Amino acid sequence: MVKLDVITTRGGDGGETSLGDGTRVRKDALRVEAMGAVDETNAALGLVRLHTAGTQEDAMLARIQSDLFDLGADLCVPGAESGEMRLRMVPAQCLRLEAEVAAMNADIPPLRSFVLPGGTPGAAAAHLARTLARRAERTAVALAAAEPLNPEVVRYLNRLSDLLFVLARRQNGNGAGDVLWVPGATRGT
Repeated sequence: MVKLDVITTRGGDGGETSLGDGTRVRKDALRVEAMGAVDETNAALGLVRLHTAGTQEDAMLARIQSDLFDLGADLCVPGAESGEMRLRMVPAQCLRLEAEVAAMNADIPPLRSFVLPGGTPGAAAAHLARTLARRAERTAVALAAAEPLNPEVVRYLNRLSDLLFVLARRQNGNGAGDVLWVPGATRGT
């Protein structure tokens, strides 16, 4: 279990931090960037949850926030191999997101245009979280190109951004309040 009794360690004052295996790396290393992008996504989910309190979506988002800590634990230990001491993302976590996306999307009419981020405060918060999840995904893809990475990390972040898009539409009255893009509408102004 995690025990944090000292928060200010001064260990990072020189621009380095420790990974889960004890390796010291620069704070701007791609792996640390990926962990930070996942942390940003998780913080944004906390804001989304202000708009979903007491709903099934809130319980789902609480679980996803825990999943993102699992994903961060996966990222903080280099490599892709599993082992007794390694917490790695597993396919079941991605499959659960896929099922939740399908269930939420079942009652939403198909799109006829792209959706602009906005609508209700809950939808706007979900769109912001979605864009942060996409950044985390892009960073994880770059990391995977540079060194071994559990492929479930990228899959999970990809599914999460899909889920957040559908959640935004649900927050907009199952799409009724979506703000739709009108191509070229502002050209004459």
